[in-house]
Order: sequence, then C-alpha cells, then structure tokens
Amino acid sequence: MQKLFSFLIISFFLNFSFAQKFEIQTLLKDKISIRAIQIWKGKVYYAGTDSKFGYVSLKDTVDKKQIKLSNKKLQFRTLAQDRNSFYTINIESPAYFFKIDKKTLKSKIIANDTLKTAFYDALIFTKDQHKGYAVSDPDKDNNLVLVEYSNYDQLWKKINFEKEIKLHEGEAFFAASNTNIAIAKNTLWIASGGTSTRIFKSNRFHPTTFEIFETPIIQGTSSTGIYSIDFYDEKFGIAVGGDYTKQFENINNIATTNDGGKTWQIQASGKNGGYKTCVKIRPNSKGKDIIAVGDQNIEFSQDFGKTWTKISDEKNLYFCEWVDRNTVVFAGKDRIIKAYFRFYSK
Repeated sequence: MQKLFSFLIISFFLNFSFAQKFEIQTLLKDKISIRAIQIWKGKVYYAGTDSKFGYVSLKDTVDKKQIKLSNKKLQFRTLAQDRNSFYTINIESPAYFFKIDKKTLKSKIIANDTLKTAFYDALIFTKDQHKGYAVSDPDKDNNLVLVEYSNYDQLWKKINFEKEIKLHEGEAFFAASNTNIAIAKNTLWIASGGTSTRIFKSNRFHPTTFEIFETPIIQGTSSTGIYSIDFYDEKFGIAVGGDYTKQFENINNIATTNDGGKTWQIQASGKNGGYKTCVKIRPNSKGKDIIAVGDQNIEFSQDFGKTWTKISDEKNLYFCEWVDRNTVVFAGKDRIIKAYFRFYSK
C-alpha cells in the first residue's frame, strides 16, 4: 500500500537514565477542529466543527469515513460511547443530543436543551458503559447543570440535586478537550475554572450530592483554571490547565491529589511547558507515567507529575488518548495524529 503519511522522529534523553524514541504519524488531515475522540475496534472516531463526525483507521489511513450530523454548522467538543452507540452534544444553545449507531453510523437526536445558558463542555460514560454524564455551564442562577443517560431507559435527564449546587460568579467549565470530567470506579469528578477553580466530587451511582474542594491551580479570570483532569484510581489524580491567553506562563498550572481530590499539591510550577488542555495517565503505570498536551507542545512525566520533559513542539493539538501503553492519539486543528514511543535503558 502506498504510504500517504510522513514520519517525524525525535530522539531525546529523559530523567532517570532513560531514552525515548518518539515517532509521529498523521492519520487525518481536514479543515476541522477536533477536541474529542473515541477509540473503538482499531479506529479513531471523532466529532468536531461544521457538524462533522467520522473515523479513521489506526492502521490504514485510507480506511476512513466522514459524515455531517446536521445541516446546521454545529460545533462538537464532546464524544462518548457505550456498547452500541456514540453520543455527542454540540456547544451553545440549543444543544442537541445525538446518538450514532456504531454499525451503520446513522444518527438521531434523542434530546435537546433549549436554555439560553446551555453550553455542554464534557461528556463521559462509565467503564461498564451503562450510564453517561454530561456537564454544562451553569444556568442563569449559577446552578450546576449535570445530565445523566441510562442505557436502561435510553433517556437523557437533568439530575435533581438534593440541594442546589451553586457556582461562584464567573466560575464555569472549559470545553477544551472533553476531559474536565472523570470517573474512576465509583467516583465522579468535575473540574471548574474561571474566577474559581474547584473540584466537584460525587458517587457516580447517586450524583445528587457533591463534595466541593478548593484547588491551588491558577484562577481569577475567565481564561484561567483547570482544563483537564484524569484519575488513575479513586485516590490519585492530576489536574492541568493555566491561562489560555498567556500560554507560556507555567506557574501553578499542574497539581496532583493522593486523597481523591480533597487536597491538591502544585507540581513543577515554573518548570513545565505552560498551558495544557488535556492530560492522560498511562495505562497500568499506577499514575507514574503521564502525558499532557497543549496548543504549543507535548510533555511527559515519569514521576507522578513532579517533573516534565517536552517531547515534541507539535502545535495546535488539544486532545490526547492512550491506545495502549506505547501508543497515543492526538487531535486538534485540522488533524489527528498517532504517536508511538518506547523506553530503553541507556
């Protein structure tokens, strides 16, 4: 098969007497901004701007397909899946909840939110794929808006909290990479940003009450805060972000927790590559190995986020996801790429 892609090979030395070979392959080029992907049966599925939804194979870039979910120019920054379907919600109001059959790629709108404040930032399904959760920016009264999907009744419903959960004035959520919401085992977390950047924590089986925890991540203006979180288990997690308008500033933009989000410790302040939109913990690494991407670069940590090494100056990438321990997919402006890297002793 004719190879239609090019490779970029970067070799460099990391801490702890390790070296790494980092190889990038372009899977997809298109006029599209992609901030959410899902991997299923060897293919990367994506939803993006201009109502575009599609897939490209991880092994054969000729194997790809793209459709439009709507005649309207909708922007999708969310994507999740259960066993039979993909789900995505457009940002801005009215918000349409799309369900896409995995086998046929036929789509239908199964719900909508017509509130003027509707702006769905992130969407996630539980590991068993029975339930989904989507978070929107707060309503006009600054109340938290969280909706739940159940495979049992196949309906999206707004969760009625036992007590109103108020956000601070100017506090909201970032639709940067579909990753300001996370689930590990029985716990659900949501991370906010803006004038306040906090962690909202609940039992994922009964998310009608939330514990709310302050964080030391940079905050105070509409462009600051947590943009992405990931949890290895119900104890260890990481949060990244910064200031979108000052992307090379790297003070108080990375933090980790060892108690499930109650307390956070700033890591590598002043010693990292700046603003980050997505962070993902390497599978089976117990939280030790972490990759993070922002508009300006890709970084990697081998010590639970304490120190970071820039592994690529690739720009305009917003999302990352591990395919396996040695392969990561990135998505962003006009492209999807696959990166392979491995470690060996010097």
